[in-house]
Amino acid sequence: MEKEKTRSDIAEPAGIPELLAPAGSFESLEAAVFAGADAVYLGMTSFNARASAKNFGEAALRDAVSLAHGSSVKIYITLNTLIYDREFPEWLRAAEKAAELGADALIVADAGGASLLRRFIPEIPLHASTQMSVHNAEGGRRLIEAGFSRIVPAREMSREDIRYFVKNTGAETEIFVHGALCVSCSGQCLFSSLVGGRSGNRGECAQPCRLPYTVGGKTSYPLSLRDLSLACRIPEILDLGVSSLKIEGRMKSPAYVGAAVSVFRRLLDERRAASSVEMDYLSSVFSRDGFTDAYFTGERSASMFGRRREDAGQTVPAKSANMYFSGRRKLSARPRSAVDAAQAAPPAHPAFTDAEIKSALKDASSAAGRPVRLKTAVFFDPASYTGEAASFFDISYIPLEYYAEAAKSGNAPRGVMLPPVITDSETGRVRSLLKAAAEAGATDMLVGNIGHLGFAEESGMTPHGDYRLNITNSPSALIASEEGFRDFILSPELTLPRMRDIGGRKLAVVYGRIPLMTTGVYVGGRRTDRNAGSGGPHFFRLTDRRGVSFPALDISGRTLIFNSVPFWTADRRGDIAAAGLSGTHFIFTVEKPDDVRAVIGAYRKGLTFAAAFPGAAVRGNEGFRRIPG
Repeated sequence: MEKEKTRSDIAEPAGIPELLAPAGSFESLEAAVFAGADAVYLGMTSFNARASAKNFGEAALRDAVSLAHGSSVKIYITLNTLIYDREFPEWLRAAEKAAELGADALIVADAGGASLLRRFIPEIPLHASTQMSVHNAEGGRRLIEAGFSRIVPAREMSREDIRYFVKNTGAETEIFVHGALCVSCSGQCLFSSLVGGRSGNRGECAQPCRLPYTVGGKTSYPLSLRDLSLACRIPEILDLGVSSLKIEGRMKSPAYVGAAVSVFRRLLDERRAASSVEMDYLSSVFSRDGFTDAYFTGERSASMFGRRREDAGQTVPAKSANMYFSGRRKLSARPRSAVDAAQAAPPAHPAFTDAEIKSALKDASSAAGRPVRLKTAVFFDPASYTGEAASFFDISYIPLEYYAEAAKSGNAPRGVMLPPVITDSETGRVRSLLKAAAEAGATDMLVGNIGHLGFAEESGMTPHGDYRLNITNSPSALIASEEGFRDFILSPELTLPRMRDIGGRKLAVVYGRIPLMTTGVYVGGRRTDRNAGSGGPHFFRLTDRRGVSFPALDISGRTLIFNSVPFWTADRRGDIAAAGLSGTHFIFTVEKPDDVRAVIGAYRKGLTFAAAFPGAAVRGNEGFRRIPG
């Protein structure tokens, strides 16, 4: 009988994308390498988006690089959390150590952090994490100009949007093909952070999306998506020209990693779609009521939702395991001595000192722009934008979708707020709405994504940065200023001392129900807004197991979910002034005109909530006060 060929015996087919596997532990790394991965991604012990994984200390990372490179497998290190100014010395040292040990690239989510990496460790390739919220070609091009060599665009993009992205950016493009899906658009979730104190942007997500909620009297799991699998779409994916196919799962077992990698390895090598037997096998290893490919196909519906059953295990079926684990990588195409020599060599980049890092941060803070004094606000309901609000706020915004009708009624402010997500297939509709808004008198634009700046340039409006830019440090603030933002709202996850560290024309949210999620699909898969044609917002509510109610709004093909209680800081004007802010920002959602009037009055007088709204309870959160919804 002819001996079965191993992976190293088979010539690599031309034009096949890299197969990228997760490694949350050394055992998972071994499983990925053995099963045929071309590259693995893993986190060090800090600053990665999977803080609960086992991750890798220095010694373990050294062994991981040796094992991977010994099998011609690349290693990408995840440093993909948002960074605070005072963390940069430690963060950069971690990046330096990764480079010294032989990492092939760093996966980064913080724009400011990337700028410092380009300055201090210029030779290490940078991959833009999906947490950077890149969902159109303009965003991709801007990141390429910033020094990224590869981009992981948002998981919510369709097949045609991915095709357009690849063709019009020229960037290496990495897409997710298997594993868990977040219902929130990439990089746009604050639910776990603001409600539970565990930031998804800092690698500590508590997954509130997997819990039950009541909507319209029915209790279900309206935020829990099935896992993604594009195993049946391999021929279509090969036609897109993407560079890398990514399997999610740094929190999963080595058995899961080995099983998923081995199936996709065979499908790529044979350039074919998965069979029903292979899909059943993948589902039996791990899934949430099966799989979905609806984002990829553009057919978003209720069929996307599912949850993990309590009695479901995470095992590889013994009878079928051998079918997929036969004939994988066993010998290195790169001699072990070369690996050892590379690891023993001194770093190619010059060493940098803590003083140089501090100097860079000081330069960024002082160069980010001249302070101004602004009061700005968003009104999700144009009917709540009153004459008193017009006189109190310097700039007010309403959603772009509602602007034309508000202008017809004579109740439109000078500012429009862009949708938080605009894919390339949606740009035509947005341009049409912006043209009408500009003709109606709009002059200012609230922009939450660097990929949307072109809309401001085309329309002639002045761009102002929304909190969705995730600015948590001075280098990111400087980038926002250099990109053309007149001013910017800092991340709501920042404390006042951290706000104080950041320079430039910085504003902070001081009142309002902050959006916790921008979902990539309507909640539960169905549009809850039954009266969308009437022109204004129609809020509905999600109620959790404790009876806490979260307002939600269907808009622009997605759902915005707001916090149950708003920030209240009217009685902390001194503390806010001490943070050196250039302005304050208010968010009005379900408030009626009388509520808006009461809030403005309280902020004029510096009242506590109890004084402004007698009889209502007050709850504290990180020094900011909130009021019940």
